[in-house]
Amino acid sequence: MFHVPTSLLDAILAEDAPCGDLTTRALGFGGQGARISFTARMPQVVACSEVAAALFRHVGGHVCFSAPSGQWMPAGEQILQVEGSADALFLAWKQAQTLMEWAGGLASDTHDIVQAARAVRPDVVVACTRKAPPGMRGLAIRSIMAGGAVVHRAGLSETVLVFPEHRAFLPEDGREAVKHLKQSLPERKIVVEVTSVEEAMVFLETGADILQLEKFSLQDVKKLRTFLNGLAPNQPVPLLAAAGAVGPDNAADYVRAGASILVTSHPYFAKPRDIQVLIRPLSSKCDH
Repeated sequence: MFHVPTSLLDAILAEDAPCGDLTTRALGFGGQGARISFTARMPQVVACSEVAAALFRHVGGHVCFSAPSGQWMPAGEQILQVEGSADALFLAWKQAQTLMEWAGGLASDTHDIVQAARAVRPDVVVACTRKAPPGMRGLAIRSIMAGGAVVHRAGLSETVLVFPEHRAFLPEDGREAVKHLKQSLPERKIVVEVTSVEEAMVFLETGADILQLEKFSLQDVKKLRTFLNGLAPNQPVPLLAAAGAVGPDNAADYVRAGASILVTSHPYFAKPRDIQVLIRPLSSKCDH
């Protein structure tokens, strides 16, 4: 379970209400008891509900119910219900709603890709890239993991991925450098991005653990897989990671072609999932 840092909650509130909620304060009903309910308007995978719940607790609300991140939620089902003073609930309302709608879009799109891929091969891995907007990566990681994917690269500091752009600065197109990485970073998987079958053949000799196939056609993925299947039993075989333009519509095709890993940024462009919000004066206890 991810910890929700107080600094994140403070930042979310400070962005929207650095001096509180002027409208609610001016209307004068902020001290009244209230209840806020969030309900799915469309089917979706719940994501970042724990952050939304923590946000309400942070302003003094009492969480009556919170569906866990990763749960498939049909339309009309409740995701979150909170009670507290009206000023507290109005303060966190829109930030919590917008966060869960955005996160639900990421998680739902990720879920669709994972389901499509695993219908062909149950052990295939869907890995989402670090293409979240700056400052949003932590929330994006929560969301894609709620959808069933893993993190491709959380950042530059812990993974080794040699791009063609790196190799432009190295002799022999980086082949010797990649071999050296296997020795100098023995506890790390060495990933090399290639853009053609010919490049992939070259880097087979370097001992790379994973070949990331950038925008390969299905035919080229299949061609490379067929070649690897014919290697001698004692020869190391890298994993094939299909990357670039992988989404729900073609995920299964890339798995059939021979990819063991699907690397995708598709969820980051997903449409948010609508959530209906109802706020009313408090007249009874939590009813979920």
